[in-house]
Amino acid sequence: MWKQKFIDYLRYEKNYSSQTEISYCTDITQFEDFICSECGSFDPAAVDSDLIRIWMSHLMEQGLKARSVNRKLSAVRSYFRYLKRKGFIRRNPAEEINGPKTPKRLPGFVKDREMTEIIDQAASYPDDFCGHRDRFMIELFYLTGMRRAELIALRDADIDFGACTLRVTGKRNKQRIIPFSHSTKEKLTAYIKKRNAEVENKSPFLFVKEDGNPLYPKLVYNIVHTHLSSIPTLSHKSPHVLRHSFATEMLNNGADINAVKELLGHTSLASTQIYTHVTLEELKKTYDHAHPRAHKMKEE
Repeated sequence: MWKQKFIDYLRYEKNYSSQTEISYCTDITQFEDFICSECGSFDPAAVDSDLIRIWMSHLMEQGLKARSVNRKLSAVRSYFRYLKRKGFIRRNPAEEINGPKTPKRLPGFVKDREMTEIIDQAASYPDDFCGHRDRFMIELFYLTGMRRAELIALRDADIDFGACTLRVTGKRNKQRIIPFSHSTKEKLTAYIKKRNAEVENKSPFLFVKEDGNPLYPKLVYNIVHTHLSSIPTLSHKSPHVLRHSFATEMLNNGADINAVKELLGHTSLASTQIYTHVTLEELKKTYDHAHPRAHKMKEE
């Protein structure tokens, strides 16, 4: 009863995506099952902070990484916060619990010359609609920094060819405007022309399958993964890597961090600042390679 009310709250009041709903529902169900196994039943009013810590220890013993445990803890914390607000419980037992520390991991990214090679390798893209779609889709990821879900949701109506801008709908249905160049405008126009000529079933979505239906997340992941596989040093080969690459290249080339924040659709500057660490590492490598005193200090 409580769980379903909470999921309805996420759906109708918070406007969370269906994928986020599923994640929250899965995490909370697993938490309730664990409490039932420990206590015989699930009564949110009887759950205390010690029980939650035992649950977290159980997750760690199962081999879950700190990042996953923190995500599940966040879901449980939100769940109890909702129950308290609705008067089902008097206090939130998860409110002051700290999750395990996660190691800071710099995002992987593709360098511009590597992206140029991937996009220009015409032989790796079939000379048909799907080949042209995949090539342009990968380039658009890199040129805009869009999330996978945002690209899938793009519609023809979101394009303003006169202003050279895209209207992108991000998390929690928050919209932002991303500009594109005249070169991209030409490629976008050519792609739409080919799509309209070769795909019979018309769709409002910009990127579609051969049958006219919209793309789905796994297909987009597989397309990007296949083409990024030519870079052996890249540990992750997902659409999100192209988002990282966009942000890193923007900052490396002098873009203002607040402007990058707006282009990425981040709500907090802290989410964007991780890319400054990447650019700092690149600066260090450049210094070590180029400055003569750097070589001497290493030898000494």
